[in-house]
Amino acid sequence: MFVDSHCHLDCIELKDFNNSFENLINHTRNAGVEHVLCVSINLEQYPGMLQKVRDYPDVSVSAGLHPLSDKNEKFSVEYLTGLACDDKVVAIGETGLDYYYQKDTRALQQEQFRGHIQVARQLDKPLVIHTRDAAHDTLEILEQEHAEQCGGIIHCFTESQDFANQALEMGFMISFSGIVTFRNADRLRAVAKTVPDDRLLIETDSPYLAPVPYRGKQNQPAYVQYVAATLAEVRNTSVEHIAEITKNNFYRLFNLSGQQACITND
Repeated sequence: MFVDSHCHLDCIELKDFNNSFENLINHTRNAGVEHVLCVSINLEQYPGMLQKVRDYPDVSVSAGLHPLSDKNEKFSVEYLTGLACDDKVVAIGETGLDYYYQKDTRALQQEQFRGHIQVARQLDKPLVIHTRDAAHDTLEILEQEHAEQCGGIIHCFTESQDFANQALEMGFMISFSGIVTFRNADRLRAVAKTVPDDRLLIETDSPYLAPVPYRGKQNQPAYVQYVAATLAEVRNTSVEHIAEITKNNFYRLFNLSGQQACITND
C-alpha cells in the first residue's frame, strides 16, 4: 500500500473519472494508495478544496499559499493560522521560493515564506516546501527562521546533492515525484540513492508531472506506484520496501495512524 505525500485533488480534471470526484477517490484506493495529502496552493480556493475532501478520512490537507500565487491575494500570518487550526490540516504550505517564473516578486515570496514558517512553528505542523532556482535563499530562510523546529518536506525534489544534505541536516524529508522517472533525470536519481530510508517520501504532484509511462498526460495519485518502482530500481530494493518505508515516514511526520488513515473500498 502506498501514500501520495503531495497532490492537488481539487485541480484534477474529472473527465477521466466519469466526472465524479468519488470515482477519483475510489480509483485511488483501488490502486493501493491508502492515504494522500491534498496540498493547498491558493487561499481563496482553499475553503472549497477543504469542503471537497473533508469527509474522506484517507485524505489529509495542508493550508498555504504557493509562491507563484497571485501577488494580490490576501495573506497574513493571522489568517493562515486560523485556517491551519482545523483538525483536517496536517501541514503548512505549499510555500517556498520560485525565481524561475517570477523574479520580480522575490521580496514578496520571501516575506510570505517566512510567514508560513512562523505559522508552522507556532502550530507545530510540518512545512511543505517548493523551491525552484532559489536554492540558496530557500536554505538561508529555513535556517534563519528555525524551520528545523517544525520540519517538513522538500517536495518534488530536483535540487543538488549539497542541497539535499543541508535539508537533511535540518531534519527535513525529501520527496521525489514523477520527474525521477524521466529519461534525462540521471543526476536526480543519483541523489535519490543517497537519501536515508527514514527520510524518503514519494508523491505525484497530481495533476502535474505524470511519471513514465504516462508522461505528458494528466497525473493522478494512482501513478505514485511508478515513482516507487523507479526508486526501488535505483536503490536496489523492492517496490514493497519503498512503499513501506515511505508510508511509515509519512505517518510519522504528520502524526497519523496508518490503521486509522487506511480506508479501503469494499
